[in-house]
Amino acid sequence: MPVPRVVATDRAVLLINSLIELHGPLMFHQSGGCCDGSQPMCFQEGEFKTGGSDVCLGQVQGCKFYMSADQFEYWKHTQLILDVTPGRGSSFSLEIPMGVRFYILSVLFSEEELKNLAPLMEPVEEG
Repeated sequence: MPVPRVVATDRAVLLINSLIELHGPLMFHQSGGCCDGSQPMCFQEGEFKTGGSDVCLGQVQGCKFYMSADQFEYWKHTQLILDVTPGRGSSFSLEIPMGVRFYILSVLFSEEELKNLAPLMEPVEEG
């Protein structure tokens, strides 16, 4: 079974499910440095325009998770773990009004995991 590049904690899954009930299908984009540093941002699907400079690492709870290709070069040897913490971030992410924010933990892939990584999802065409 392929090793996923991005996963979610139980807390994150519960929050994602709540946000899907409120907003419908969602997507994530790992911010590259503005607002809350490199905070994962949650949007209604299609609200954030991705393009040729973004890669899709996979899905969490059926929601695609993107980051810029440049940023991916730094993170490609790690599994991203989407989690939630109390506190209000300063971004436009959908969870912010709930008094929580998503954040990323990461662990290096083992040599064996690197050999069995899930492939990146198909690139998104700008449009």
